[in-house]
Amino acid sequence: MHRKLRLRKRQDFNRIYRGGRSFANSQLVIYWSRKPEVEHFRMGVSVSKKLGNAVVRNRMRRVLKEIVRHNKDNIVSQIDFILIARMPSVSMTSKELEKSVLHLLRKAKLLQAQPKPATVKN
Repeated sequence: MHRKLRLRKRQDFNRIYRGGRSFANSQLVIYWSRKPEVEHFRMGVSVSKKLGNAVVRNRMRRVLKEIVRHNKDNIVSQIDFILIARMPSVSMTSKELEKSVLHLLRKAKLLQAQPKPATVKN
């Protein structure tokens, strides 16, 4: 994931946790808030030690960042968000995780509206 799309500072994480909104499903939690000063979205990932050793946590971070990277054109701009992995996400495949991430983004209304294909009337 590109450096300018990442949240890295503790104060940014705290700002989102305190003043942001959250949505969750059984695998992931998303916290987000508006940030009008930035022209694109920024993302942070949080994976607890409860989920496993460093290898497991780093794999989760890499997979979640890759999922967001693949869908970056569909995510609205001028927001900061944090994805938090929960225990069931460790045993999921990348495809299942992607469905879960997209579900959360849709639930939080952070996905841009996709143009509907035109229907032909007879």
